[in-house]
Amino acid sequence: MNNRYLVSRSRFIAAAPEAIFEVLATPALHSVIDGSDTVKGAQPRGPERLAPGAKFGMDMKIGVDYKILNTVCEFEEGRRIAWRHFYGHVWRYLLEPATDAAGRPGTLVTEQWDARQVRGKIFLRLAGYLRRHPANLEQTLAKLDAYLGGAGRPAGSATGPATDPRD
Repeated sequence: MNNRYLVSRSRFIAAAPEAIFEVLATPALHSVIDGSDTVKGAQPRGPERLAPGAKFGMDMKIGVDYKILNTVCEFEEGRRIAWRHFYGHVWRYLLEPATDAAGRPGTLVTEQWDARQVRGKIFLRLAGYLRRHPANLEQTLAKLDAYLGGAGRPAGSATGPATDPRD
């Protein structure tokens, strides 16, 4: 993807889309899979499981502790989930049933950080988000894979068995 305000990474995970979706739709697990190490936990008054339009708060830390309120803005059970916060960033997960090169069934998981609609993009560049997010997304996908007990590899990786069915 050429737009630098849409960062996207994919990884094959040897788990059903429904199992992966359950993790993503559970705010209490977001700190477990967060590759940026900035998500510290779900705020207690939010929903246990996300649904269309749900609002949920997270305890965060980037240098200092703070709280952020998110709203689910895309939701297709077992296939797609996304949320945004007040500044407009969208965190999106796309799930596609797939098989790896060895024929193992699983899911191609694509995580996207979408800031195309954010005003004041200069601040994102100055704060270094554009440099950090590719690695953070890759680490999140690796933690999601590990949480689900898998050993998948980034889609298209020469070191792993993953294949992207869109190729």
